[in-house]
Amino acid sequence: MKRAHRVGELLAGTLGLMITVGVSFLIAVVLILLLSDQRLTTIYYFFVGPFTNRYYFGNMINMAIPLVFTGLGIAVAFKSSVFNLGGEGQVYSGALVATVILLALPQSGAWLGGPSALVAALAAGGILAGLSGFFKMKWGTDELISSFLISSAVIFIVNYFITGPLDDPDSSMLATRAIADQYHFLGIYPPSKLNISVVLALLAGVLVFFLMYYTHWGYEMRMCGLNREFSRYGGINTAAYVALPMIISGALHGLAGGIAIMGTYHMAVKEFSYGMGWNGIAVALIAKNNPLGVLPAAVFFAYLDAGARAAMLHSDVTFEIAAVVQSVIFYLITAQAVYGFLRRRKGLRP
Repeated sequence: MKRAHRVGELLAGTLGLMITVGVSFLIAVVLILLLSDQRLTTIYYFFVGPFTNRYYFGNMINMAIPLVFTGLGIAVAFKSSVFNLGGEGQVYSGALVATVILLALPQSGAWLGGPSALVAALAAGGILAGLSGFFKMKWGTDELISSFLISSAVIFIVNYFITGPLDDPDSSMLATRAIADQYHFLGIYPPSKLNISVVLALLAGVLVFFLMYYTHWGYEMRMCGLNREFSRYGGINTAAYVALPMIISGALHGLAGGIAIMGTYHMAVKEFSYGMGWNGIAVALIAKNNPLGVLPAAVFFAYLDAGARAAMLHSDVTFEIAAVVQSVIFYLITAQAVYGFLRRRKGLRP
């Protein structure tokens, strides 16, 4: 009976997701019909454009890589019933710290400087999110608000360093100096920017899935996410599982920033990571907080971006059409999550 109920819930969730995606695509078509004078061309490049050549397709997959890490970070937090809204600042700070490490070690071997930069990026994001977890554990501070406020402040601090002490005077961009070539991730699908970090993204998805479903820590995090009070009576240190999921979540966000620097940008550009943190929330919601589901969800979100860019280049629409479609998906998926939460909560009442 329970198994049939779970299958029914899975089918209902899948149907709901398909309806959400269908409605979002329908809205995209309606917008194109209203805003474009080259309707058929625009529709073709929006939906098919990302698959028309190696450059578009490779860049689409490459765009999904940081979303995998931010989506995994949000999935870990949500599964544990804590909320990390500081992803933007955590990605950005991880990128800056990684850049500083790599610029400070221009002559070091790639096997020393590269891992050092990624570990530093991971630590930067983990510390920022961990602060919110610590405040929640110690004083009951709402981690949703504190993570957002800390992130907002950090963004201004990172902007100061990029446009101030670390700014490259020889560049016309608001950016730091470029990292040494030896620190660039190996490209695997030219002429696109797709690189070996795609392997790291796949590995991260598998490792986070293993952590959440096949380890003692993961089990206790999930139990706290389902019912923190019951978990406390069961002997679980629920206070620790406020801070730990936030640290892991922030670390994954920081790692996304470091990987973006070494794989794609090769320098810290002002506000290059804008949207990565927020889109990670949508990716996690689409994936129902399943770490393995985050992988296709990130590709789907990147597909929307890539389709909008292709349509912009080959027709008369602007890139903002992707933002509209992504916003619709975000709101519909959020509405589904809230509705499911309210149903479960109602079902728990005597």
